Amino acid sequence: MKKVLVFGMTDNPGGIESVIMNYYRQIDRDEIQFDFLSNSPFIAYEEEIKALGGKIYFVTSRKKNYFKFEKELNAFMRQHAAEYEAIWVNVCMLSNIDYLIAAKKYGIPKRIIHCHNSSNDGGKIKYYVHQYNKKRLGKYATHFWSCSETASSWFFDQRVMQNPNYKVIVNAIDVKKYEKNEEVRNQYRKELHVQNKIVIGHVGRFHFQKNHAFLIKVFECLSERNEKYHLLLVGQGQLEPEIRELVKREGLESKVTFLGARGDVDKIYQAMDLFILPSQFEGLGVVALEAQAALLPCVLSGGVPEIARVNENVVFVPLKDSPEQWADTVEKMLGKIQVANKMIGSEYDISTQVENFEKELMGK
Repeated sequence: MKKVLVFGMTDNPGGIESVIMNYYRQIDRDEIQFDFLSNSPFIAYEEEIKALGGKIYFVTSRKKNYFKFEKELNAFMRQHAAEYEAIWVNVCMLSNIDYLIAAKKYGIPKRIIHCHNSSNDGGKIKYYVHQYNKKRLGKYATHFWSCSETASSWFFDQRVMQNPNYKVIVNAIDVKKYEKNEEVRNQYRKELHVQNKIVIGHVGRFHFQKNHAFLIKVFECLSERNEKYHLLLVGQGQLEPEIRELVKREGLESKVTFLGARGDVDKIYQAMDLFILPSQFEGLGVVALEAQAALLPCVLSGGVPEIARVNENVVFVPLKDSPEQWADTVEKMLGKIQVANKMIGSEYDISTQVENFEKELMGK
């Protein structure tokens, strides 16, 4: 059995965590086993990871205590690096490549950096560090993966993108998990008290990238037109208190449900009538793929790459358009039926991708 050390899991079951777990569940674990290294105090899917045979190791966050982080990272690598054929580092930006540096220092032969975003999701300091690390990434990583070409053009320099070890490894999902199910739909609409509502849904962390404040403005326009509209927000994050206050200020508390981080998002999609994603930017947008697998009509921003469209009931709206224009589009898209689910067997279907993933992961 070959072992791979994975970095990228946090305490938030977000997009990167979902991608990692989608592949972990599907790989041949008699041949390949994942262990996980994290700088969060705990990680999403811990119990499932352990049940699948993975070990979980923790180091102090560099942001919390740099010297303790370096000491613990080096101690871990000194003790465990020889166990691993590869390290797979999943990040949104290059503000911290210490895991790759340590992996090279202690002899992990294959060092994969996997890009999952298409713009700066941190402040100015992180951006400048990202640009610095971008230039020296080739010294430490041996393989360069990206979720999309759109993300690559921001994340990697041209030399890396011309490297034979540069690959686009798509954010595949378990399409069958999201298949439309009327029984689940009825159950969850009842549990969420939205049986007679027009349910608009969004899944994403509360972060400026996801553009929740704009989403609330769009929803306010909709609710003024029809009192039956209801908004489900799945996720957690540092901006949640601010968005809750905005909802309260606009008098929408009874029409907006904050669901937090959930382990049953696949079932919550079933309760929705339409999915909306007004992100400032996305590397790909895993949740847009999940929503399409559930056959939901989707209204996406221009910050989501065009390649995220698989089904026909998907439309892209520029972020420069007004909330009223977004509301117009939502109303036009509601009830737009997708008969054939084109997600099945597509490049985003994990069943079609896992063999290629295993080959790229363990090949030279």
